[in-house]
Amino acid sequence: MSALSAFLHPTVATEEKEVIISKRFLGEDGKPVPFRIRSLTQEENSACNKAATRNIKVNGGYQEKTNQNEYISRLIVAATLEPDFASAEVCEHFGTKDPIQVPNKMLLAGEFAKLSAAILELSGFEQNLDDEAKN
Repeated sequence: MSALSAFLHPTVATEEKEVIISKRFLGEDGKPVPFRIRSLTQEENSACNKAATRNIKVNGGYQEKTNQNEYISRLIVAATLEPDFASAEVCEHFGTKDPIQVPNKMLLAGEFAKLSAAILELSGFEQNLDDEAKN
């Protein structure tokens, strides 16, 4: 197998994982229900970043400013398969038509942080390549 072939055919395109972020979300059996998440591509990451970026006026000129909370909310909505934050039922329950607002309304601050950290890790952020090589 050539090196080029390895880049053209990566082992996994996207990964999925279940994560428990809180004991507040309990199933009928009384056990915590996991959130099902997936990894994001750089293209998806860039789209989330771009959507959360605005031009603001600074000293007579314009400067791009990214709203970090909106950016992370967009990442969460894009990468969370279950629950589907974009479903009409979920949005209606949390009193919004905008799925980007749902994670902020649904989750406690620590849950928001745990979910976003799990998504970022699954998407390749914060991974130590030396540790992966050992495994």
